[in-house]
Amino acid sequence: MGSRKRQAWPQETERKEAARLSGEGSDAARAPEPRNRPAGERGPAVGAVQAKRAPAPMKRLGVRAQNVLKELALELTGEQPPKGNWSPSRDLLRALTAEHLATARNCGPHTIREIVDWAQGCGVTIKPVIKSGGSLSEMWEKLIANAASGALTSTEIVSALQRSVRRKSVRIPIAFQVILVKILLSSFE
Repeated sequence: MGSRKRQAWPQETERKEAARLSGEGSDAARAPEPRNRPAGERGPAVGAVQAKRAPAPMKRLGVRAQNVLKELALELTGEQPPKGNWSPSRDLLRALTAEHLATARNCGPHTIREIVDWAQGCGVTIKPVIKSGGSLSEMWEKLIANAASGALTSTEIVSALQRSVRRKSVRIPIAFQVILVKILLSSFE
């Protein structure tokens, strides 16, 4: 048993053998036939058909992006998307703004980028938000700091509450709740 040689994993052995037989510099061993590759990896079509194609997204939307757009679809266009895989309509993409995406629930920077790229592939341009608002917790921290320094405005309060409602957040920091109570009590006296 001590003289027994260790064997490599079967896949690794097969891969090495295939590379040795085909001559390592050959492209044939690396790339399968185009018809055997998944649709997203195929090269561009050849001929007149290529010129007539409308711009289309390169890939399917991720689940998170689909869910964000499903919530916005009902609100913006009134359409009720089906459960499961779904592609947004052109009407929804045209009605969509960067502000909608920036304030949508579960829509962070990666999801925004994915949706903007998808829309661009469909021929609809969504202009990016000029200033990133950051996370809700960052927003609350900034408002609490502004209140502590005496620089908090009613516009900032309204904007923060609207954003929180829009994102369907149920968490408002205690420190900010105390500030709101003080403001409301002082305005009623």
